[in-house]
Amino acid sequence: MNNTNQDLFNQAKIHIAGGVNSPVRAFAGVGGVPVFISRAKGSKIYDTNGGEYVDYVGSWGPMILGHSHPHIIEAVKKAADDGLSFGAPTPFETTIADKICELIPSIDMIRMTSSGTEATMSAIRLARGYTGRDKIVKFEGCYHGHSDSLLVKAGSGMLDIGEPTSKGIPIDFAKHTITLPYNNKQALIDCFEKFSNELACVIVEPIAGNMNMIIPSQEFHDTLRKLCSDTGTVLIFDEVMTGFRVNLGGAQACFGITPDLTTFGKIIGAGLPVGAFGGKKEIMSHIAPLGGVYQAGTLSGNPLAMRAGIAMFDLLTQDGFYEKLSTKVQYLTHNLEKLAKEAGIGFTTTQLGGMFGMYFTDNGLPQNFDDVNKCDTKKFAKFFHGMLKRGVYFAPSAFEVGFMSSEHSQEDLDFTLAMAKQVFTEMAQA
Repeated sequence: MNNTNQDLFNQAKIHIAGGVNSPVRAFAGVGGVPVFISRAKGSKIYDTNGGEYVDYVGSWGPMILGHSHPHIIEAVKKAADDGLSFGAPTPFETTIADKICELIPSIDMIRMTSSGTEATMSAIRLARGYTGRDKIVKFEGCYHGHSDSLLVKAGSGMLDIGEPTSKGIPIDFAKHTITLPYNNKQALIDCFEKFSNELACVIVEPIAGNMNMIIPSQEFHDTLRKLCSDTGTVLIFDEVMTGFRVNLGGAQACFGITPDLTTFGKIIGAGLPVGAFGGKKEIMSHIAPLGGVYQAGTLSGNPLAMRAGIAMFDLLTQDGFYEKLSTKVQYLTHNLEKLAKEAGIGFTTTQLGGMFGMYFTDNGLPQNFDDVNKCDTKKFAKFFHGMLKRGVYFAPSAFEVGFMSSEHSQEDLDFTLAMAKQVFTEMAQA
């Protein structure tokens, strides 16, 4: 007899803290018990009892080619035959670096890490070393990994010192982090008027993907770029989510902005654990062994991840890839809005490239974290579980973005919409 998800969760909680190795997997935001996955293929994931789900999480972004794509799997198998890790340079690291620098004009030099958290942490250290300044600016609702300087909320006033949002972070760390409202031009201006000579960097998700999905105004980005340029503050675009997801050139290509540094996550390794940060040669030259800012990683540039990434870029760079992906997202989100409206449910979406957001609200499209917090998370939880029961897997949180892959078929999309119609109808009748 197969174990239920509850059985597996109970067993996991014996020796894994909280029963999960990353908090969002625990379903705390939607209630219930997490689904334990055994395998995945194409647009589908399968639980340990053989249940099939159309997957719109995609391992939180990197599975842009779908799961277990044969071109990627072949590359990884060949790499594994040659050895799992060397702790020494390989030519595949150079190939990936060359490709990213070719596709992202703002990047002259790059350094691999093993995660997005490492990439953002290292980029901030580099910015501090380069500028000789201590303070950093981040934005409410943006997530840049769990390093100490970034798990900070705003103080009593937006320009006051920050407060830790996690135990274990000294207040002395938090005081160097300023948290501002996202997509707010005036808050930027006020911050730079007060702190301009103390700011090492501003780190921002150019399109927010950790408070669901918010696309900021062009004016916000233009203002931020000018303020950073005028004051010698390093502008860091955290493209761990958006990089090679919304566009082959990342979100910075969508807005026409040239950041000083950019960070990437596991998409560059087709889903294997990897990250990277890169940018202007003038700044990157301060990283050891060229300069005095230390950063290292035994598994950085792991050969499996590098060769998987090379194989992935073979396909992402084909003509029309992103146009086809975006068309699928538009079809899904447009029709979800239509079905919700027919059921009389306040619901809106946003989308760009292969990413999309969903909000249960009657107040229009959210523009910042405060707006997102006003959305109906209870309705989202009902929608989530209704769809999960019917074989559609969305992120188990009202604050997470959705992802489309090239393997999602028209049949998958129409099935998703048919199930959504049922769920919306049930919600309207409740």
